[in-house]
Amino acid sequence: MAHKITKECVACGSCAPECPVEAIKEGSPTYTIDPEKCIDCGACVSVCPTSAIIPE
Repeated sequence: MAHKITKECVACGSCAPECPVEAIKEGSPTYTIDPEKCIDCGACVSVCPTSAIIPE
């Protein structure tokens, strides 16, 4: 199961460098996670200051 980024995202960018498979990209207005690339490791979840990353 992949993760997704909700509307609570403030586009701070803290999640993208944590992703080992580069599944997180800057979007407009929030970041997005490519579900095809996401390996469900959860590294991004712990660094998100707004808890905007959840399991899909």
